[in-house]
Amino acid sequence: MPVTNRVHRPSATAPGAGAVRSVRALLLAGVAAAAVLTGCSMEDAVCGGGEYPVLSVGGTGSACVPNGEEPPEGYTRYPEGKVPEHVGDEWDTYWRTHTVDEHGKVVRVPEGG
Repeated sequence: MPVTNRVHRPSATAPGAGAVRSVRALLLAGVAAAAVLTGCSMEDAVCGGGEYPVLSVGGTGSACVPNGEEPPEGYTRYPEGKVPEHVGDEWDTYWRTHTVDEHGKVVRVPEGG
């Protein structure tokens, strides 16, 4: 009777393969849960990486400026400690009804303004 050589090749159902898939699934689930629980999302950041937000002087408009550059004419930096980081956060909401005047004073924007 002829002898055949059989080579053992692990299959996807080999012992240990399921464990590897389970660890990957748990890791991905953990990362997703952490992002949801911390509210961390790049989609709702006020500015992208390498930029900072600036406020329109006398208005409620805003823009993003590359780090290391000065704000363009008609814009100023937000007051320290009052910089919005995410859309809808405390300071983003606040600056919808407030602005900085030409003297740097924080003022409430008149209704309809």
